[in-house]
Amino acid sequence: MPNYPVLADADMKGKRVLLRAGFDVPMEGGKVMDTERIAAVLPTMKYILDAGASLIIMSHQGRPKGKPLPEFSQKPIVSILEKLLGKTVAFAESCRGAETLKMSKALKPGGVLFLENLRYEAGEEKNDPELAKELAALGDVYVNDAFTNCHRNHASMTGIPKILPSYMGLQLQKEVENLSRVNEDPKRPLVLIISGAKMETKVPVVERFLDKGDEILLGGCIANTFIAARGFDVGTSKYDEEGIEKARELMLEAEKEEKADIHVPRDAVVATSPTEGAEKIDLPVEDVVGDMGIFDIGKVTVERYKKIIEKAGMIVWNGPVGFYENNRFSHGTKRIAEAVAAATKNGALSIIGGGDTIDFHARYNYPLDIYTFVSTGGGAMLEFIGGKKLPAIEALKR
Repeated sequence: MPNYPVLADADMKGKRVLLRAGFDVPMEGGKVMDTERIAAVLPTMKYILDAGASLIIMSHQGRPKGKPLPEFSQKPIVSILEKLLGKTVAFAESCRGAETLKMSKALKPGGVLFLENLRYEAGEEKNDPELAKELAALGDVYVNDAFTNCHRNHASMTGIPKILPSYMGLQLQKEVENLSRVNEDPKRPLVLIISGAKMETKVPVVERFLDKGDEILLGGCIANTFIAARGFDVGTSKYDEEGIEKARELMLEAEKEEKADIHVPRDAVVATSPTEGAEKIDLPVEDVVGDMGIFDIGKVTVERYKKIIEKAGMIVWNGPVGFYENNRFSHGTKRIAEAVAAATKNGALSIIGGGDTIDFHARYNYPLDIYTFVSTGGGAMLEFIGGKKLPAIEALKR
């Protein structure tokens, strides 16, 4: 890849390789609930070990805000790593300090050390140069394979590459190669399916696709915001009130020639609450009133979206289109997943990402291997396809 040093360029034999991984995985009661993000880094971990290096893995978990809170410990990940790598993995109780440095220096080629949560240190999120220096002292070579965190200007992401010879991991390389296709070489029609709670994180992507894409399909709370912006009552639905004016602007922009079309749901599945017992009905969005809340896209909208997806040359999907956590409101997302899978089978390129999108697939046993590429990133994916330069990727540039 031009300008980016990749693993094939690295001399790692006999060296300590400091790997920044993105193991911020869902945990419940000290148990890892989803190993997808850990497994994604396995090829890089194996490549480093096969090259005759020792491996020091660092990552973060949750938002402990610089305090060592036990519920955010990375210790439960050790057994997962041991199973994947087929070897013992030592665990450092801190990501810095004399004991951790001693453990890193004692590693022999093929040895693996996993560090405690980087975010136990306040200096990580503040990009403290002193912390970056201490972390860099643990290795001879740095590898970034944490695409999920590449939009963050943190010590382990942008500080260390200033100190050590630095390279892209295999997963990060795949992310950049695949997501770059959206910006540089899209197949037409280019369709964006986007959902989520906050307008501010999605607006740059919608704006980008208005210029670069062909069709934009809205779901979830963003769709509710656009429905409200069209002047309809959204009842008790969750939406971004501050984003209404921006939604109006985007819809006006979409009416211009050469701009992508923005598709707002025409009907919705509503209920008084997103519970098993609540009565649900499918009705046109203009009929939503009072204590009704929108929890899924309706059948008419599903059929419209399916027809657009069917004709797509490239599909980018980030975010379930309804309150998928409850099976009663997951049907719109299921039909979208099936439509994207079918389009992929028929030759479309499909790129999906975002924590909730991946969680939906795991929850309802929908396979991920049907898609062209599954991004490990949520916010990082959105920023990348929105045309932003991600600081941690820029830090690797030669």
